[in-house]
Amino acid sequence: MNHLKSGDRVPTAIFRTRQGHEWVNVSSDDVFAGKTVVAFSLPGAFTPTCSSAHVPRYNHLAETFKKHGVDEIVCLSVNDAFVMDQWQKDQQAWNIRFLPDGNGHFTEGMGLLVDKEDLGFGRRSWRYAMIVRDGVIEQMFVEPDEPGDPFHVSDADTVLEALAPGAEKPAEITVFSREGCGHCARAKAALEEAGLSFEERVLGKHISDLTMRAVAGATSFPQVFVNGERIGGADEVEAWLKESKAA
Repeated sequence: MNHLKSGDRVPTAIFRTRQGHEWVNVSSDDVFAGKTVVAFSLPGAFTPTCSSAHVPRYNHLAETFKKHGVDEIVCLSVNDAFVMDQWQKDQQAWNIRFLPDGNGHFTEGMGLLVDKEDLGFGRRSWRYAMIVRDGVIEQMFVEPDEPGDPFHVSDADTVLEALAPGAEKPAEITVFSREGCGHCARAKAALEEAGLSFEERVLGKHISDLTMRAVAGATSFPQVFVNGERIGGADEVEAWLKESKAA
């Protein structure tokens, strides 16, 4: 693929976005000029890899990127504004700016508009990421030209390592909770007070009783996991936080 490379300026394009009930034109200068931006582009909203891995990890690492000089993280896709807005809501990815490149003009200017008619997608973006400073591409992370939808180099961890080698990443915390649970509220409040972000999985909405038994080996709530390790309920979370501070 003959795409833009490091040292090139990003294409001039207009993104047709929605703000409330109004159409708002956003230019590529509005997005990139005078800022350091990490942008990543993908084949389509609501598609499997994009929803399960690409977007969530950038959203999770957003604060770490900002600590290392990134003003904004941008997700691009050849989809319309309505689809991109709904996808952001579905993903709860409020740390990322979602930009609709509905006509593919920006993606075409990048040299990364590809034919996916075999999937019924028409023309879409190849998967890539880039670090952009004041409209100039500093580094590109373009997935290899191989069959399917490769996902090897445009992920958030790879881009963060290139931007800030060895950067400390936030703990990966999941809280299994149920509605109306006072102990759940206490555990979440303790984590929030400590400045720790977490993903919440609620009984009946995201998980079942069977899932709780299989994953946590328990039926009481909350159950908190940190980096794959079960911490336990509210008392255990508070003790873990005290121990972490002491260390």
